[in-house]
Amino acid sequence: MQIEQNISLRQYNTFGIDVQAKLFCRFTGLEELDELFHKNLKVKTFILGGGSNILFTKNVDGLVLKNEIKGIDLIKEDLNHVYVKAGAGENWHQFVQYTLQRNWAGLENLSLIPGNIGASPMQNIGAYGVEIKEIFDELEAYHVKEKKIRTFSVNDCEFGYRESVFKKKYKDDYVILNVTFRLNKKPRFNTSYGAIEQELQKMEVQELSIQAIGQAVVNIRSSKLPDPARIGNAGSFFKNPEIPEKKFQKLQVAFPGIIGYSLPNENVKLAAGWLIEQCGFKGMRRGDAGCHEQQALVLVNYGKATGKEVLDLSEDILVSVKRKFGIVLVREVNII
Repeated sequence: MQIEQNISLRQYNTFGIDVQAKLFCRFTGLEELDELFHKNLKVKTFILGGGSNILFTKNVDGLVLKNEIKGIDLIKEDLNHVYVKAGAGENWHQFVQYTLQRNWAGLENLSLIPGNIGASPMQNIGAYGVEIKEIFDELEAYHVKEKKIRTFSVNDCEFGYRESVFKKKYKDDYVILNVTFRLNKKPRFNTSYGAIEQELQKMEVQELSIQAIGQAVVNIRSSKLPDPARIGNAGSFFKNPEIPEKKFQKLQVAFPGIIGYSLPNENVKLAAGWLIEQCGFKGMRRGDAGCHEQQALVLVNYGKATGKEVLDLSEDILVSVKRKFGIVLVREVNII
């Protein structure tokens, strides 16, 4: 275990923002992590996973700890489920593929989401009608001050829409070590999102399977979202806002094309991408910072954009959407 100095973080964040960490260290297990924190470091620490939901706007004046805890284990099973534990440093999509190859159902709708396992409960990641909380069993996390391990249940995590206790209540208090998922032996297919049904028809799938759904999701995401390896981005930059049904009805009168999805709590979830597009930002480019030409919800770095330039663009989007629709968008990406 080696602490390096003045390391570029460009290759460690999917936006490809070129900032430096004053100090940088990788850890591959609890022992290394525990050893680091028992040294009573006098510098601020920042835990970095896959760097898929971060926008760096400045150099990190402290110690960046890169979580590279690996390992996938089947820890128990019952008549209907398998319980699979994965290290926080495992790549998310590779893990999804691992489960599909073994015919373990539950993660197929979450295929091709960038990032690592550790970020999945932190963000309560979701796509195409499925969220992590639905197949989450528990996780283990290390408390950096108490230097103890705590097990979190689904209730302990207080999952919300792209939210958990690790984003606000316990921000910077814990390091997620591993996550255990409860997957189904018998699949419960979720093709409620029209795009999946259309893609399955396009694929000419004769017999529905979790593998077919997973591939359909890969195809859809690949066609709509830029590959971070080619164009820097962090996926959806903003959350889809929820508003009361009455407010939505008023907006429908003024904007007949507005897209909304009814929720069980009598709210309506709006498509943030549509709102942004109506404000003229889709495909907009300012230097190397831009709004993707196929999905307005995705802000991109075409090469040499700074985090500040991307952040400024996002601020202009917030102001424009608020002015035009009276809707306050919230950033999904963590600003550092």
